[in-house]
Amino acid sequence: MAGEVKKSSNKSMTDEERLALCQKLDKELDDFINGLEKKRYTEGWPEDRWEEEMEKHPFFMKSTPDDGELSPLAEGLAKLKYDPEENTPLELATSYKEDGNFNFKHKNYRLAILGYTEGIKVKCNDPEINASLYNNRAASHWHLKNYRSALYDSEKALSFNPNHIKAMLRAAKSAIEIAKYDLAIEHCQKYLVIQPKDKETIDLMNAAKKKKLIQERDQRKKERLETKNNEQKDAVIRLIIERGIKISNCDDEDDIDLSKLEPNLPGAHDAMVHIDNAILKWPVLFLYPEYQMTDFIKACPENVPLLNQLEQLFPAPWDQENKYSCEKINVYFEGYDKMPHVIKPSKNLGEILLTKYFEVKAGTPAFFVLPRGSVIESRFLESFI
Repeated sequence: MAGEVKKSSNKSMTDEERLALCQKLDKELDDFINGLEKKRYTEGWPEDRWEEEMEKHPFFMKSTPDDGELSPLAEGLAKLKYDPEENTPLELATSYKEDGNFNFKHKNYRLAILGYTEGIKVKCNDPEINASLYNNRAASHWHLKNYRSALYDSEKALSFNPNHIKAMLRAAKSAIEIAKYDLAIEHCQKYLVIQPKDKETIDLMNAAKKKKLIQERDQRKKERLETKNNEQKDAVIRLIIERGIKISNCDDEDDIDLSKLEPNLPGAHDAMVHIDNAILKWPVLFLYPEYQMTDFIKACPENVPLLNQLEQLFPAPWDQENKYSCEKINVYFEGYDKMPHVIKPSKNLGEILLTKYFEVKAGTPAFFVLPRGSVIESRFLESFI
């Protein structure tokens, strides 16, 4: 039987039970054949449905009925075909292979994989059947685009039969799909020893060689870029140390690393401090406690007054009362002493970063902006007491 079957108990049949089953099978077959003759001359089978009618009988059915129930006769047939007590390992492996082949033919590739897998589990000692089971399972994986599994199974098939040309070709194709070009070339070369003029394999090997060259070129580019980025990051750290800027959670200058300079704000991963013409450019965060609003500047140069950035932000669309302008605000930072410190925004950012008690947290200098002399400013300052 080629389709899925309902497994019966593993209890071995007695000689009497086996004889009774065989007698019943003979009688069922006789009754079925007699029925065919009657239908042939009375009801007749439509030409386009004869296979469907045949498959209703346990001798010819290829899949489990829709209701999932098998007749006692069908269960008996399944037992005869799949019971390890009734079959040799080779017979079992062959039966499971036939089941897999049936499902593969009907493009039920997942069911085919299950069939071939059961055959592999039998672990029979026949290298040809094992090579065939692995090769066929590789073909099923290939159609499902499981290229890594297809490569694995193809190579397992070759371990049982090193000259299995279908397994060689599929191994080469699968290796290309997962960018293992050296392996693809190796399998193509082995194939061409057996079939030296096979055009498909020659073209496949040439394609693998071209892709390998592209892969190697891209890898060199990647390594050069990584080297350049690492040099730039080292230069950033060197300048921070030279400037004397304090970084949060760093005990000393040797403790500064890039992980402590990465902004943790959503969408700010690409705004880390960097060098542009020997100038450090910092991401900067402005916070407005009164409205629970923020402004984020991705690259504020250290040699530019903080006031320049604020002038570009005001008037703010949320400031309906026009309380926020460069002439009406105070700017604070929270120092590592856990106290607020007012700054002069007319100073360059680089100067402000060197203010006593200032430290850069999460790679982002942060400042609180409040209306000068306002109630919200008083509340802000009182919150630190």
